[in-house]
Formats: sequence, structure tokens, C-alpha cells
Amino acid sequence: MVGIYLSGTGNTRHCIELLMSLVSPGSEAIPIEDPEAIPIIRENDEIYLAYPTQFSNMPFMVRDFINKHNNIWSGKKVFLLTTMGLFSGDGTGCAARLLKKYGADILGGLQVIMPDSISDCKLLKKPVEECSRIVRDANKRIAGVALSISSGRYPQEGLGFFAHMAGLFGQRLWFYNKTTGYRKKIKVSDACIGCGQCVKNCPMNNLSIADGKALSAGKCAMCYRCVSICPKQAITVLGDKVYAQCRFDKYV
Repeated sequence: MVGIYLSGTGNTRHCIELLMSLVSPGSEAIPIEDPEAIPIIRENDEIYLAYPTQFSNMPFMVRDFINKHNNIWSGKKVFLLTTMGLFSGDGTGCAARLLKKYGADILGGLQVIMPDSISDCKLLKKPVEECSRIVRDANKRIAGVALSISSGRYPQEGLGFFAHMAGLFGQRLWFYNKTTGYRKKIKVSDACIGCGQCVKNCPMNNLSIADGKALSAGKCAMCYRCVSICPKQAITVLGDKVYAQCRFDKYV
């Protein structure tokens, strides 16, 4: 068993590592951008794939990863874990349908509410105390699911017809253009000091430093890592101002 995950601000990484530590102590979870991800998937029959949902869809980076390496999924048993701010619909189902196309056997799906990671949208921000409570609730829920999985009962969240309809009509149809490819542009203000933290942490190698300022190459995965770690709050993705740098480690 191995875990593969995309995590921007730490929410998804925490959830997959906690679940795997309870279901199969000693098993590893590695980021999707790790060069070892493909050979590790080839070597394991059971894969736990985790990612944050974006507008009731899987991030394009995850879709791209599955499609580019479509020959590795046949016969694999896959459990899907997604994190969400409030609503996911069929966040797990989006990947499940694609993986089935390539011959994977879907074991189940789990959709976990975590603190919202969208740092540049004021309406989504919650106090630290509320975010900490959300994390505690998520931990309890994951612990319960781990017991079920250990007994052979896998949750099926986001995989059914009604979840599909909820995700499709609840968000995906209205925001589909945001998840059909990599984001072409992120915004970098004059506050940028060219420290390179965003370059170091970007899972897509999308960022570089030119003339002392961060520059995007047009392959943003909207993971919000760069926004959450910039010491000058100089980077935004969907909004125009950083209201709170949302990182999992602030809530524990």
C-alpha cells in the first residue's frame, strides 16, 4: 500500500498520512510531483490517491498525472481521499471515473472537510479557533473511517449518481473553465522580494525568479502553496489580495 497526494497548504497531506498511519502503520505517502511516484505506483497493488477538490472537480494536475501515466493503473486497487472547504459533490468520483477507464478497481472514497486554503478570498476565511475545531473533527472522522477500512468496509463518498449530480450542477458546470487546464496567470505584486520560496515549493516548477521578481510560466495548479508561504504576501491566484495565509500548521 502506498499513498500519492497533491497538497498545497498541508490539509490533504495531513489527512492521507493520518489515514494510512491508522490503516497500515509504516506505509508511506509521497507527493504526486515526486519523481519516485510512478515507480512506486507500479510496485504496489493498492494505492491511496489524495487531492483537494477545486470547484467540485479534481485539480487539473491530478487529471494530467492520471492521463499521462494511464498504463500504470490497470489492475490497481485505488482508494480516493479528497479534502474540501465545505462542498465537494463528487470530488472523488471525478478521479474514480477516469481511473476506471484505465482499468483500476475503485475501493471507495472519502471526502473530508478541512480549513479552506483559498487565501485570497475574504468570504471563505474563518478564525483560527474555528479552523482548529474543523481539524479536530476531521481527525476523529478519519480515525472512524480507518476502523471501517480495517474491517473491510470502505466508504463510498462521492462515487454515486446523486453525488455526481450534486457536483455537476452544484459547481462544476458553472466553474468548469477554471479546471480544464493549468492556470495561465498568477499575480505577483511589487511587494515580491525575489526570495525564491515560491520557486522552491511549486509542485509544477511553474515559477522562476527574473529581475528579482517571481514569474509564472503558465502552468499553475492552483494549489496555493506559493500564496501560503510568501513572506510578503505578494502572490495571489484567484483574488487580488491575500487576506490570510492558510496553512495546516497554523491550526494544530
